[in-house]
Amino acid sequence: MKKLENPVRMATIGAAHGVRGEVRVKTFTGDPLALGDYGPLQDETGRTYTVAALRPAKTVLVVRFREITSREAAEGATGTALYVDRSALPDELEEDEFYHADLIGLAVRDETGGEIGRIAAMQDFGGGDIVEIALAGGRTAMVPFTLAAIPEISIAGGFVRIDTAAAGLGEDEDGEGGEGE
Repeated sequence: MKKLENPVRMATIGAAHGVRGEVRVKTFTGDPLALGDYGPLQDETGRTYTVAALRPAKTVLVVRFREITSREAAEGATGTALYVDRSALPDELEEDEFYHADLIGLAVRDETGGEIGRIAAMQDFGGGDIVEIALAGGRTAMVPFTLAAIPEISIAGGFVRIDTAAAGLGEDEDGEGGEGE
């Protein structure tokens, strides 16, 4: 199988589970149990992972992939990010739903409409989604992916508008720039 042209991260393999090659998997899908519905997954090298069985276990899934058949192989796969091509995902989304892959690269505009950067990545460190913005001069800023901080998203228009104060990018009392400034 060739490498994906437009990869979308669907999951990350965690620790081994048991002795027969099962692994714990953190999913980034709306319905975690639908992970196998997207077809074979791929890692960054193009290696394929086919879901043979899965079951929920607290905040993760326990998954058996056809290609992982031993505990040693499962341990070797720890930390592997798994992807599908964007074309495998449904296009019908609710008005306030977005695929992270569709947000990356969008222009970031402030309240005046001025472009201040581009979305470089979407992060989730456990406390909710964070938008990583590449600002002018090579600097970056982390902004919470909330309605207060990012009140407008226009995929068709190719931009998001942020509220600089709610995003923590406004000036402080000394006239100095806030985070990322």
